[in-house]
Amino acid sequence: MKACKIVHNNEERIRVDFPYNHELTLKIRQIPDARWSYTLKAWHIPYNKETFNILKDLFPEIEYQQKKESIQSSQDALMIPEIVNSKTPADVSIYVFERNIAIKLPKNELDTHFILGIRYSRWDGKKFCWIVPNYPGNLDLIKDYFKDRINELVIHEKTENIQEDTIQRKVNKDDLLAVKTSSGRLKLFFSYNRELTTVIKKMPYSNWNGQNKCWSIPFAQKFINELEAIANEQKLNLRFEEETTDRHIVNRISQYDIPNYRSCPDEFILKLKELRYSKHTVKTYKALFEEFLNYYHQYDIATIDESMITVFLRYLVIERKVSTSYQNQAINAVKFYYERVLGGQRKIYLVDRPREEKTLPVVLNEKEVGDLLKATENIKHKAILMLAYSGGLRLSELINVRLTDIDSSRMQIRIEQGKGKKDRYTLLSVVLLDLLRKYFVIYKPKVWLFEGATGGQYSVGSIQTIMKDSVKKAGIKKKVSVHSLRHSFATHLLEHGTDLRYIQELLGHSSSKTTEIYTHITTKGFDQIKSPLDHLDIY
Repeated sequence: MKACKIVHNNEERIRVDFPYNHELTLKIRQIPDARWSYTLKAWHIPYNKETFNILKDLFPEIEYQQKKESIQSSQDALMIPEIVNSKTPADVSIYVFERNIAIKLPKNELDTHFILGIRYSRWDGKKFCWIVPNYPGNLDLIKDYFKDRINELVIHEKTENIQEDTIQRKVNKDDLLAVKTSSGRLKLFFSYNRELTTVIKKMPYSNWNGQNKCWSIPFAQKFINELEAIANEQKLNLRFEEETTDRHIVNRISQYDIPNYRSCPDEFILKLKELRYSKHTVKTYKALFEEFLNYYHQYDIATIDESMITVFLRYLVIERKVSTSYQNQAINAVKFYYERVLGGQRKIYLVDRPREEKTLPVVLNEKEVGDLLKATENIKHKAILMLAYSGGLRLSELINVRLTDIDSSRMQIRIEQGKGKKDRYTLLSVVLLDLLRKYFVIYKPKVWLFEGATGGQYSVGSIQTIMKDSVKKAGIKKKVSVHSLRHSFATHLLEHGTDLRYIQELLGHSSSKTTEIYTHITTKGFDQIKSPLDHLDIY
């Protein structure tokens, strides 16, 4: 049995090597914070006198080596009995940026304790340096501590963001410019054209954008085909562009940006749980309210008034450039605190909620769904994607299906407490049932229909990875997700003649208006519809 000092994961430890022996393993487990490292293939324990004395008592025959061994450093390991805490002079490089201070220096226990004593300091394992927030006074504190040991001090001057002017698009009389936005819509720029305007007005969720002087419609192949048809008919030059991503988006405030970062109040979270909000909603509201609190981190929350709330919401739109749904959720989180948590201290304030941009979901055609499932070779992965498509399940519902929810006698799947805390039944495919029986024999799940390697529910991230890999293997170029299978399920049912009311029940929609969106996606019957222009004798 041998021992030596190492630096493992930026922490000084004592490495203990010995051939596998059950009795020795039981002994070393008695040492506090003893850990097995799969990287080192050895046990390691804390590097301090108390732990070292326990090690000597348990293993009197242990040998101590002078050995080089480090995961994040190449410095020489010291003899174990010599627990060194002295501060040794070394070169220190300091780089000062607008928000952070980077410190590069050789490993030293006292230096590490000093840096960790600075609030929100952290080790950057990729750049092999310490990162300290550039708060007022931090640089002076660091310079005063290292003094003559500073070999290099580089201060990068603060750079100012230069805001670009709004792009002015000019189109000729015979041009029709379609610009795809990041929110999934098409902005249409063209000179006054009565016929074209009439066609656009008839498209679902179309609206006029007075600020940009253009029409806006959802991005969908069906509407692109209509635009191409009328452009050819009127001899317009149809051009497509994609909107560039704004490079001047302000990031969300984090604990590294301000010295007195505040966490979400406990009473806020407890109230959400008391009212039985879902875990996802609790997590979302918590993050949103924390952002609001720390935007005004210098103010007591009781002093924040109506005008300040309005300023914060404008900041989200103008500087953070958040989506309309994010803005609406932020409003709801703020309202929840003042109206539900404070109760009698309700605040009254006027907030203009943004109009939600209507977009059409991306769907796969039946051939693409078939190609997707064929490309999924693993039986468990195939069963997951087949269940999502054949029953129109949301991702959160997919991971919550239990074995007892599969009713093979009635060919139904029970969805318990789906979105909006509603139970419902959806379809159980004959093909899927046959595959599930084969899957069950191989994997033998115990509680959940799909379980992880160590039991428990299958993770959301794993299912998303399965979908991504299968889409790539199938050669599908559309930007789709697991939720796209739910949209495809509804669209294909509609195209096969299923009544919209039944589709609404299968999807668990509260309102038929939500389900009606699929009528704008389906192409069924379009080949049988003729334009009224084709019936006129104009020549």
